[in-house]
Amino acid sequence: MSQPPTGARRFDDVAVGDELPEVEHALTRDDLVAYADASGDQNPIHQDEAAARAVGLPDVIAHGMLTMGLAGSAVEDWAGDPGAVVSFGTKFTQPVVVPAGAAAAVRVAGRVSARDEDARTATVELTVTSAGVKVLGRARAVVRLP
Repeated sequence: MSQPPTGARRFDDVAVGDELPEVEHALTRDDLVAYADASGDQNPIHQDEAAARAVGLPDVIAHGMLTMGLAGSAVEDWAGDPGAVVSFGTKFTQPVVVPAGAAAAVRVAGRVSARDEDARTATVELTVTSAGVKVLGRARAVVRLP
């Protein structure tokens, strides 16, 4: 069995109620273009204002999987080991609107809601917001810790 990375969070040091450090990401239109190129998701609602408005959106929006990835990264950083995350899921509740010439702030906060002694896992509930609105619902990760 391989050793956990140096600095990985230990199960015995985690308690229900522990809070993850809040992280804020600033997403720009350039970030959306880069994500579209990397992911292959070239849906125009993520880059073209007219296309976004034509389908009833207020403006260009961030990719849902990009937003989910930002939340997942917060859990990985907290755990100290990206391989520690054994499950992660969410529901997309509201879009992250990214205006032209400005950044959209995406805030990720979380807390430990449960521990499983036998599996040595911690369940982390996440709160992900943008412009004061919850953009991910039921965002939950399970992390296995050494």
